[in-house]
Amino acid sequence: MRAVPQFGERRSDRTYVDRPAAFGILERGGKIALVHIVKTDGASWHDLPGGGVDEGETAAQGVMREFGEEAGLKAAVRSSFALADQFFINTDGDAWNNRGEFFALDLQAEQPDLKIEEDHTLVWMEPSAAISALRHDSHAWAVAAWLRT
Repeated sequence: MRAVPQFGERRSDRTYVDRPAAFGILERGGKIALVHIVKTDGASWHDLPGGGVDEGETAAQGVMREFGEEAGLKAAVRSSFALADQFFINTDGDAWNNRGEFFALDLQAEQPDLKIEEDHTLVWMEPSAAISALRHDSHAWAVAAWLRT
């Protein structure tokens, strides 16, 4: 059994809840899909599309759902290539430990009617630039791991 890397800092004054999560890398023309999130208070960052896995769905089902909801892309899982965990506190102040599974995906179709997260915008970025731009260290690590496959 291989060790799963843990990213982020665990604050001693917070209780972190483990949350199954799934994120994906989808490549097109040498660039990968990211979402740029802009909150009403002006805070903004880049993430890999993905997020929490809903009860009753697999991680693969979750990442495909999230690609639709966040980016308006219909994607199919090609393979799972990494596991990594990330401590973080979301904008609502909830402390999570994302227990992330990372997938390589194939684009099936652009499907804007799937997109429901208004504060997320699809952007395409070269992988090396994405490593620097991504908010979570686990996401940057996963892009580097994907590049090595």
